[in-house]
Amino acid sequence: MTEIHKNLNNYIVTEMDYWDFSGVIRIIQNGQIIFETSRGYSNIEFGIKNTMKTLFAVASVAKQFTAFAIMILYDKGLIRLDEKANRYLPSNMQLPSEITVHQLLSHTSGLHNNYNFEDDFYVGEDRKPYHKEQFFRNWIIRESIKKPGEEFDYNNSNYNLLAWIIEYVSGQTYSEFLEEHIFSKLGMNNTVIDNGQDIIPNKANNYMHDYGVLVRVPYTNNLYSIGAGALVTNCDDLQRWYECLKNRKILSEHSYELYLSENKNHYCYGLERYDEGGTVKYAHGGDFLGVSAYTQYYFDEDICIIIISNTESIDQYRFGNGIAAIIHNEQAPVSHRPEEILLSPKDLEKYTGTYLPGKIHIEQKNGKLYLVRVNQNIHIELYCVGKDSFKRRYEEQQTVHKLISDSDMKPSVWGYGLTSKQFV
Repeated sequence: MTEIHKNLNNYIVTEMDYWDFSGVIRIIQNGQIIFETSRGYSNIEFGIKNTMKTLFAVASVAKQFTAFAIMILYDKGLIRLDEKANRYLPSNMQLPSEITVHQLLSHTSGLHNNYNFEDDFYVGEDRKPYHKEQFFRNWIIRESIKKPGEEFDYNNSNYNLLAWIIEYVSGQTYSEFLEEHIFSKLGMNNTVIDNGQDIIPNKANNYMHDYGVLVRVPYTNNLYSIGAGALVTNCDDLQRWYECLKNRKILSEHSYELYLSENKNHYCYGLERYDEGGTVKYAHGGDFLGVSAYTQYYFDEDICIIIISNTESIDQYRFGNGIAAIIHNEQAPVSHRPEEILLSPKDLEKYTGTYLPGKIHIEQKNGKLYLVRVNQNIHIELYCVGKDSFKRRYEEQQTVHKLISDSDMKPSVWGYGLTSKQFV
């Protein structure tokens, strides 16, 4: 074992142990798997362990596939990227007229972003039966918040719309189109779009901590993530996908240049691009309830890093960058939980109450502080790490919750001030 491989193994095992990682990791270099491991349980209830063959939800990792499908239609001459998106949408699903396909792909459309604290979409509306036109009318075609083309705003709605464009232009469902034109061509036989009903053999359940205990994540309807998420896959298939991108299969050379060209905020089409001292990295992560995924590609060096987890215990972005650093013979970033500062129930009480009615609360229970989210479905334990500063107990969190800033005596969370000591 080389020194780099030894350091890689020590780093990954240490991080997995420390953060109680559940999922799989695979690293490919020059066409060879140089490291892989599985850990944790795909089904805690029945004691079924994760393996390298386990299938996982990968959330926004799906966006690179949606963008690639659009480029397939571009190669066929069925779509122009600079054309108004409305040309490729049905008459009952029309956007502000100036928005182009390119702006959807690059997250510069300026459309309303329904993943915010004020709206009731996240783990609210997205639990209900799916109706495409109602979803479009009630949650996507709200008043635009920015002028198209001016600013980057990462927004799932852009990729929902791209999935519907694929369906309208091709005459196939989104799932059928990806299966025929991508998955089957690459031998990705373990990759599907999860509609929430079909049985997907060997698929891991997703878990999170509620009151400090691992539980199944709250239900959401996967169809609301079409184009932006809902992809289920495994390491074998993501390796095949990496080979497709590296060897530039399926698409024309011109389409690959467009697909991999950087726009605003490092974003290409479904991938991010970073120039790290002459080394070019493409990457994209995925985060959702109980899902953390990360794909990282160095095409010039033929390096691919895949991290997929069915919990949210570790910061997969830091972890992936740490793995990449070791491969490049650099120092890997590490993260550790700060020492806890014990506070009395009386001290904790000043933070409790409602910060955003029905959405953000802080409660004290049995001498512990909990951030209450998503219509009181999720109770995230916080512990004190400094003056008025708290971190999550079970999930890696890079920045602290500074519940009372140095310039304000009023508690606040994510910019929302304490409005009531009651839960409203």
